[in-house]
Amino acid sequence: MSVPQLNDEQRGEEILAVFDTAFGELLAADPAAFRVKFRKMAASAFAFYRGTAALFCHDIDAEKHGGPYLDERTSRVWIHGDLHAENFGTYMDSNGRLVFNVNDFDEAYVGPFTWDLKRFSASIALVGYAKALSDEQITELVEVYAGAYRERIHALATGAKSDEVPPFTLDTAEGPLLGALRAARSLTRFELLDSMTEIRDFERRFASGGGSIELDAATRYKVLAAFDGYLETLPESSLSHPDSYRVKDVVGRRGIGIGSAGLPSYNILLEGSTDALENDVVIYIKQAQTPAVSRHITDPAIRDYFQHEGHRTVISQRALQAHADPWLGWTELDGAGQLVAEVSPYAVDLDWSDLDDPEEIAAVVADLGRATASMHSAADDQSGESLVPFSTERAIDAAIAADEDGFAPLLTDFAHSYGARARADHQIFVDLFRNGRIPGL
Repeated sequence: MSVPQLNDEQRGEEILAVFDTAFGELLAADPAAFRVKFRKMAASAFAFYRGTAALFCHDIDAEKHGGPYLDERTSRVWIHGDLHAENFGTYMDSNGRLVFNVNDFDEAYVGPFTWDLKRFSASIALVGYAKALSDEQITELVEVYAGAYRERIHALATGAKSDEVPPFTLDTAEGPLLGALRAARSLTRFELLDSMTEIRDFERRFASGGGSIELDAATRYKVLAAFDGYLETLPESSLSHPDSYRVKDVVGRRGIGIGSAGLPSYNILLEGSTDALENDVVIYIKQAQTPAVSRHITDPAIRDYFQHEGHRTVISQRALQAHADPWLGWTELDGAGQLVAEVSPYAVDLDWSDLDDPEEIAAVVADLGRATASMHSAADDQSGESLVPFSTERAIDAAIAADEDGFAPLLTDFAHSYGARARADHQIFVDLFRNGRIPGL
């Protein structure tokens, strides 16, 4: 990667231009939400990096027309779009099994597979720097990630049986990944419901406060109409118990994550699998965003494949994630595409705060490399989607095999150079923000 050599003032203007494209309309609609988002991003270089997938794609844009390991096939596979060290965690899959894997598919799209690997590698450089690891130690971590990814992709491409490359579960995971799964297992639906709802007149309803917003009748009607549209997008297997979808209550939400500032969101309380109040389910409807990758991968065949951003998010997640959330679907509200999914009681993110020993970090990074490879390999002709009609693992395996020796150095060089770029950009961003130079705030 070669980012043009700009002084801080020029780079600041470039950052502001990218922000205007990525956030402009949403920021104008809800500047208060973006003040919160930007203050979170100001906290550290990694927090800044998390919130700036659009800047990353802007900087790596030249590779959309080719680059190392990229050909006609490996340049258009399903990718996560925002793969960094904190986008991994637990979820309960459609088989009722707790799995540790990649999460948060809001930025997923079709593009070059190396963009995921580079974005993750630079995030490891930022994590390592924050933990005062040396450049040599950071290099070793990225090499471990590259090696684990390469090994898993090759195993999958050469027909390894599924039991030889199992997902990370309570039976197969180790170390911090197993810790996250055990923490998820200790959580309960009752605890989640207790934190969000209360029982009034023998029925469960959303509690006031805590970010809940009571809806007026017209808005409630629109949300319920969108919910009806959502039901039509669910697979037949998810609709075996129609009573599960009886609506008990609806509220608006505020205060969701860094990546969702300014996006309207609603929670819906459903009956769940039985009449028992502890089996009620909370789902959310959230306006889906335009993924950063899509501003640079402009192939109309890809763009026109999706009805809207909600449809794109769900189709991408179903392609990238084996046995996805059975509540996952899409709908429209006020003409905008919406993502619908469960507010899961079993979601635990990987916690890096207590990961300080380089050997333990290396073991985790190796597992994340394997998880990345499994994600990329899931997203091929077996996913039932015609947009990527070939075996991605075989295409990626063949591309890497053509230059085995250059694969890890490609990622380590990028990790160091872009990690340094992100640290410098963070300081430029903080100065822009604190001096009132971000338009609209």
